[in-house]
Amino acid sequence: MRDRDDEEGVRRITQETHDRKREPSELLAAGDGDGQAPEGGELRSKVWVVRCVFDASEVGGLMKNDRRGEGCPLEKEKDLCENQSERVWMFGLIHMSTTHGMSAISVVMLCLFAATVIAEDPYVYYTWNVSYGTISPFGAPKQAILINDQFPGPEINCSSNNNIVVNVFNNLDEPLLFTWHGIQHRKNSWQEGTPGTMCPILPGTNFTYKFQVKDQIGTYFYYPSLGLHRTAGGIGGLRIFSRLLIPVPYPDPEAEHWFLIGDYYAKSHTALKQILDNGGSLGMPNGVLINGENVKHLHGDNKPQFTMKPGKTYKLRICNVGSKDSLNFRIQGHPMTLVETEGSHTVQNAYESLDVHVGQCFTVLITANQEPREYAVIASTRFTPYILEGKAIISYEGAKKHASLFLPLAPITWFWSLNQFRTFRWNLTASAARPNPQGSYHYGQINITRTIKIVNSVARDDSGKLRYAINGVSHVDPETPLKLAQYYGVADKVFQYNLISDSPDEYINKITVAPNVLNATFRDFVEIVFENPTVSVQSYNLDGYSFFLVGMEEGRWSPDKRESYNLLDAVSRHTVQVFPNSWSAILLTFDNAGMWNLRSENAENRYLGQQMYVSVLSPEKSLRDEYNLPLTQQVCGIVKDMPVP
Repeated sequence: MRDRDDEEGVRRITQETHDRKREPSELLAAGDGDGQAPEGGELRSKVWVVRCVFDASEVGGLMKNDRRGEGCPLEKEKDLCENQSERVWMFGLIHMSTTHGMSAISVVMLCLFAATVIAEDPYVYYTWNVSYGTISPFGAPKQAILINDQFPGPEINCSSNNNIVVNVFNNLDEPLLFTWHGIQHRKNSWQEGTPGTMCPILPGTNFTYKFQVKDQIGTYFYYPSLGLHRTAGGIGGLRIFSRLLIPVPYPDPEAEHWFLIGDYYAKSHTALKQILDNGGSLGMPNGVLINGENVKHLHGDNKPQFTMKPGKTYKLRICNVGSKDSLNFRIQGHPMTLVETEGSHTVQNAYESLDVHVGQCFTVLITANQEPREYAVIASTRFTPYILEGKAIISYEGAKKHASLFLPLAPITWFWSLNQFRTFRWNLTASAARPNPQGSYHYGQINITRTIKIVNSVARDDSGKLRYAINGVSHVDPETPLKLAQYYGVADKVFQYNLISDSPDEYINKITVAPNVLNATFRDFVEIVFENPTVSVQSYNLDGYSFFLVGMEEGRWSPDKRESYNLLDAVSRHTVQVFPNSWSAILLTFDNAGMWNLRSENAENRYLGQQMYVSVLSPEKSLRDEYNLPLTQQVCGIVKDMPVP
């Protein structure tokens, strides 16, 4: 397999580095500045080859002429330099012309400066003990999935480019995986945490995830990805702060708080799974939770989610972590200023309420400028024949009054939600994870090389069981993860590529039940059109990428609809909603090699087949584009006893 010999060479050189126990400064200081090469270097026709220790995970920035520098001095070393998680000896070529009169001291300064610039990004460590527990937000007890005895689970707090290490101990009696919703895992789909890319963590064992939040900021969450585990808990917030040197387009808030909102089923995840396995549907949820709770009586003895100081501004991170329903989120008497959506700074418009579709996240600011008392926070279902409502309380310091019983109402039609979407705009002058403004990327000027249409459908299979599908194929997860089968060269024994076409038939009457994997060309700029011919709102997530949600309208899509696309300031994000009998269009570059899950965020739809994988392979098979199988990765299925390629 690609670059295995090079990778082993990196490891050997790295070991030599540790054995010598010498730092770059020690090696460089050995030069005396009289034209002799320093120890650890050679003199070659007025070009010194000086060995400097760099962090390989950061060298990639130098090679791509980005903010860190002007280009890698050794193009042929790209593959080695790009090997994440290793410290390697990188050979820097320093031209020694008599005009510049560069001495060994200059070489010392250059290498020390370079080593400082590309020092390894910080690590953040977490240990999770995952177990069953009992929760009863509506009175009746339910078996839930807890992390460190918490429901919801603990936060993950980090900054752009941090390396996250999560050691997961599975104390359940069933396999477990976690996925990191919205994290792109650049070149590293091995850590994505879906059954198409990873073997499950078996009961009584542990597995350590290691991934980098490369060039990302914003509000995200994690959840268990197998079966219907998400309906049972195991969910928590994941926030990525901007680096200190990159300005944020709003003043620092007094504090920030999470609002994880979602519908709730009183039945256990195993009972819900049995319903679907027997051909049924989950039906109506039992309620809505806010941070795992629901206030029953606004005038009761309620603990506020947080307390505000008059005149101060607070940041709220809102995510719909539910399983079925879109929710409208609003705060009594307090407009919300939207500042970020799924990793993108937005134009800062104020909203009385926000429709948050399943899997979506928003970051807003509110100001404590009202009468000091308690205020209700409401999350209620949208686009359903029923109305379920979850409530919470926020309070002012010294508040003596309960919240008013007159609650703000949610909007009614989905056209209101469509119009709200159209007000979301990318902040072109703000910087996100990088210093350059978001608007410096002109996505609207790139030629589209491929159009893929995604059409969802639902039908009964030959046994009468309910199945959901994309372009007529209802996905099932094979015993061997798709990515492992591909890596070990046995994909043909596990799945077949391209069962679906880019342009499905207008009417899909037959559903094929099989693994659904679509090939995509590396670095192609692609248009994906989602069509929803059903009467319920769809919500999709694409792992590994963010994309520009450029269009959304009622009816069927046709090429002339491109005239309505927002090609200037559409928000870059990772989820997309598709309204009933409507379409949504996204643009993206498939520049992240790996196996990436495109899935419905509706738990029933996803479990019964409304998902697929996009395989993006680099033709060069280089570590510059995709990492090899990690040495600690679990293997299973038909590749379990095969030698590593």
